[in-house]
Amino acid sequence: MPLLQTIPIGSDGQARLWEVTESEAFLSQGIELTPHCQQRMQGMKSELHRRAFLSVRHLMALAGYVDQDLHYDAQGKPHLRDGSFISISHSFSLTAIVVHKNIPVGIDVEMQRQKILRIAHKFTPFPLVQPENVLLLTHIWACKESIYKIAGTPGLSFLHHIEVWPAADAFYGRIPKNLAVATEAFDYFSLHPFEALAYAGVWATLLASRSTNEALAVKSYEVASANNTLY
Repeated sequence: MPLLQTIPIGSDGQARLWEVTESEAFLSQGIELTPHCQQRMQGMKSELHRRAFLSVRHLMALAGYVDQDLHYDAQGKPHLRDGSFISISHSFSLTAIVVHKNIPVGIDVEMQRQKILRIAHKFTPFPLVQPENVLLLTHIWACKESIYKIAGTPGLSFLHHIEVWPAADAFYGRIPKNLAVATEAFDYFSLHPFEALAYAGVWATLLASRSTNEALAVKSYEVASANNTLY
């Protein structure tokens, strides 16, 4: 079983990574898909995508869930029927999930590639298009993707609506709470980067309003804004 890594998130959450090395037939063993997910998988032309899809169900099993516990809303955001929060990601042969009982969470994994240098201007205003910044840019993209997954808001722009900034060995992020109305109220996020094999990723949590952690994020934002280090 190529469970690559388990990352604890306090006492009520975990992120898990899986390296997809097994055959589709092997990964199908012991997995019962809902009719909806069977249809989704049958529509996947790529064998690697089907294998990744099945490996996510093995990650769910490690977290104590089966496919029947999962459903998707109109925006394609996954939910667990017991009310816990879940996020799912995959890139080539790496899959990941994060589950938390109480806090909205997001996760994103990406293969580290030079290609990100060419598209950096589409998701960050900060000039980072040097080869040595591939890892940082990949983490910035993953930060914004993780926030996007938590928000579940169609039309959310990585470049214009999501701000990310460094804080010690992690990141913070924020988006307007209501994009339809001009507002100074923001949701803040705690963002935690990691590396695995040739990949980089981030898991994220929504910070509770008026909490100590949110206050730290707000103060950190003020410093980053003054220092022009907003990504």
